[in-house]
Amino acid sequence: MKRIALVTDSTADLTQEMKEECDIHTIPLKVRFGEREYSDEELTSEEFYRLLAEEQELPKTSQPSPEEFGGLYSKLLEEYQEIISVHISSALSGTFNAAYLAKEKFKEKIHLVDSKTISLGMGLMMMEAAASIKEGRDSAWILDNLVKARKNIETLFTLNTLEYLQKGGRIGKVQGFMGSLLNIKPIIRVGDDGIYHTYAKAHSQKKALDSVVQAFLDLTKGRKPVRLAVAHGAAEQVSLYLKEALENAFQLQTTVFTHVGSVIGVHTGPGTVGAAIQFE
Repeated sequence: MKRIALVTDSTADLTQEMKEECDIHTIPLKVRFGEREYSDEELTSEEFYRLLAEEQELPKTSQPSPEEFGGLYSKLLEEYQEIISVHISSALSGTFNAAYLAKEKFKEKIHLVDSKTISLGMGLMMMEAAASIKEGRDSAWILDNLVKARKNIETLFTLNTLEYLQKGGRIGKVQGFMGSLLNIKPIIRVGDDGIYHTYAKAHSQKKALDSVVQAFLDLTKGRKPVRLAVAHGAAEQVSLYLKEALENAFQLQTTVFTHVGSVIGVHTGPGTVGAAIQFE
């Protein structure tokens, strides 16, 4: 039997190539447009944003059930001795709690990690865990290393509109209204507590992207960057600008360049651009 299986959820925004290369198994969250429900991994980015533009009401999102987690864990334990399962911040989703309920059946064979982050930040944690498995590390060492890795990963993103965070109840209505009125583009950081914090504000998308680069520079002084990931929601050209700017600022090639998934896209909307950097 193989020793350790890696599990995460679809909000890690891993590409298919990354999942195959790193032997990572994902469990999808879901998005519902009216009576139509889709797996987070079922919709392409183009299909999702087309549906988002067509619908009058904001789609609903939901996490996997404990039964779905249990089914995946059971299947993997036929091939692996242990499972490390890393999930979206428990402060932003009930996914971690569903995994916790499923874990009770398997006890010490399942090791759960609250990533306290989202998207690319979680993706970089999974890459770190995969590298540790290839090095032959045991689960206790990997779990300890993931705690350290999380502290050395910064995740920032900017929104082209506050409409979707407002509709989804992620920010107050007054903040959303004022942001739309003044055309403010917030630069949002995922904090150590696993929730969103406004790090800075800009009055144009270009200035927001430049502010993201400066924010990374400010947050990471004295630390050596080792991995860079960039993602976007229906904003490829804008994200390419951010990618190049970060590569130049840190003299580091991008490890991951991808789309944000539909579940995260529900709350951030089109025009979202973000990045995560891991430091030693």
